[in-house]
Amino acid sequence: QVQLEESGGGLVRAGDSLRLSCAASGRTFSGNNMGWFRQAPGKEREFVGTISSSGVTAIYADSVRGRFIISKDNAKNTVNLQMNSLKPEDTAVYYCAAGGGAIISVQRGLVDSWGKGTLVIVSS
Repeated sequence: QVQLEESGGGLVRAGDSLRLSCAASGRTFSGNNMGWFRQAPGKEREFVGTISSSGVTAIYADSVRGRFIISKDNAKNTVNLQMNSLKPEDTAVYYCAAGGGAIISVQRGLVDSWGKGTLVIVSS
């Protein structure tokens, strides 16, 4: 029953950095693996990255590996997405997700909770 709320989206220029945050409520956060997904205009939702409940293991989509970093703080009930070297193709609504299964399950979208999303627009 984790509830999620993203923040930090906005309008930036190509090459800029942006940090998204996801605040969680509920008593199952620490045991959940967390993920970030995004949906661009006219396209389906796609996987961005996931991090284990302990915060020691992470998986990234090829399109963002080396540019984006996921971090998690169980004590503060937050998960973050640091986005560097942003490109126009990164423009999308970014969603936070939580799941009790393995991180590979989260990667596949098998999650229990979704946030409402935060919009990121990267101009040329």
